[in-house]
Amino acid sequence: MMRNLFLFLFFITSSLVAQEQEKDSIKVNLSNPHATIYTHLYFLQSDSYEPKKAAKTILGFSEEKAIEKAIKIKKVLDGKGLYVDLNKVPTNNNFKDTIGYTSYYRYVIFPERMPEIYVEKIGDKWYYSSETVAKIDNLYKETFPWYIQKLQSIIPIAGHKEFLEIELWQFVGLLLLFVLSYIVFLISKKIAFFILQKIKYLVNKTTNLKVDAVLKKLAHPISLLFIVAIIDKVFPSLQFGLEINTWVFLALNIAKTVFWIYVFLKLVKVIMEIYSEFTERTHSRLDDQLVPIVNNFFTGLVIVLGIFKLLTLFGVNTTTILAGATIGGLAVALASQDTVKNLIGTLMIFLDKPFHIEDWIEAGEVVGTVEKVGFRSTSVRAADTSVYKIPNSKLSEIVINNKGLRLFRRYNTNLGLRYDTPPELIEAFVKGVREIVIAHPETRSDSYNVEFTGFGDSALLIMVNVYFKSLAWGVEQSSKHRLHIAIVKLAKELGVDFAFPSTTVTIEQFPEKNGLLPKYNTDKERIANSIEKVLAEFTNENPIESNN
Repeated sequence: MMRNLFLFLFFITSSLVAQEQEKDSIKVNLSNPHATIYTHLYFLQSDSYEPKKAAKTILGFSEEKAIEKAIKIKKVLDGKGLYVDLNKVPTNNNFKDTIGYTSYYRYVIFPERMPEIYVEKIGDKWYYSSETVAKIDNLYKETFPWYIQKLQSIIPIAGHKEFLEIELWQFVGLLLLFVLSYIVFLISKKIAFFILQKIKYLVNKTTNLKVDAVLKKLAHPISLLFIVAIIDKVFPSLQFGLEINTWVFLALNIAKTVFWIYVFLKLVKVIMEIYSEFTERTHSRLDDQLVPIVNNFFTGLVIVLGIFKLLTLFGVNTTTILAGATIGGLAVALASQDTVKNLIGTLMIFLDKPFHIEDWIEAGEVVGTVEKVGFRSTSVRAADTSVYKIPNSKLSEIVINNKGLRLFRRYNTNLGLRYDTPPELIEAFVKGVREIVIAHPETRSDSYNVEFTGFGDSALLIMVNVYFKSLAWGVEQSSKHRLHIAIVKLAKELGVDFAFPSTTVTIEQFPEKNGLLPKYNTDKERIANSIEKVLAEFTNENPIESNN
């Protein structure tokens, strides 16, 4: 029994001695960034607390002052939940920070969240920088405001009792923080919505219910961002341990990033609603088609940047992401050159605007109405209602005849009269057609041509060249119909026949046989009456169409 007790005491004593020897074996090392930061943090741990050794990382101060600075640096890091991963700290004695235009022998521990705290090389050793030491008092006051010391002094002994390794006063502080945050949230939400409405009114004074609804939703995450900022400011004052602070601040940063993503997504929606309202007042419908494309682009951009920010919060190296994205983007671009060309073609179409939505265009072999311009292709509906998908890269290179930009629709045709038509009726027919063109409500009366232009293989050619006022294809066809019907009626009244390709065989006529040639009436009074009759009918028929 005594022997076992002796062995147990010997084992305990040996372990204590070994631990003390291990402590003593760890010496102050300032040879590189890793050694300096490790020295500082190790000698301020509860089981290896030697502040004098930790103070060696501070240069140019008395021992007492250096100890105070070293302790404050650690408390600020712990209060902000900044856990130092020593495996990522460089061990190179000549490590250079290459951020900026000049290279320095320095290492910033948390370049994004706490860039003020870093170590630098002075001589052959590494110390906390003079800037860090100069700013640490202010950083400490910002992290632990003056009222914390006052509260600590009035907390009774019972308030320091622990439950689940958390003191009671910390539980009370958490409860008060949540209550205060909720009250501030309700107030800030109304204030944010009021300010957003004022800004919207300054930008666009018209009332838009969709924009107001989006602004109301936008006020919610903005107020939450305000609450996150308050918690981020106040939470270190509760003086929790590093582990709790690390998880809490990670959650706060994730929430902050998510809220910002939501805010920017809603801002994109608000801007697109205002832009959509603006495009509705413009003549061009291509701008209307641009709205969903721009909306999708900026929405995707916000989501990608948001995901990029979230990855950095989890310790993913931003340089690696950028390099991977660059190489991956290059590989994708090389593998999908046609897609890239189409995207560039889309950009060129929206910049040059060679056509608008619902324009009638001729693009190579495709003729039809533009219905939609997408990221990759443009949809054109032909007259037979079939839809053509033309790649934007090809559409931006070929010649486009945009008939939708014409001031008028030109119509040109030839009317063929029989070769045996008398000159008087030819003149009367030409005059009558001119009068019909002038009386037509859909043709330009100041620009037209109706002339006897030549001799065809089987007919005397009367050229009819007119311009229709409406650019709509359907209205043009209706206008042609009215013009054609009026010309046919005129020819009937005048007794003029239209020719067609034929071969005439002339034989000697016998006295008792009648000839096959038509009998023409060239009485001037009858011709004038015929023209007036046709014009009167043409002017009075279809009064609804004449107002188009």
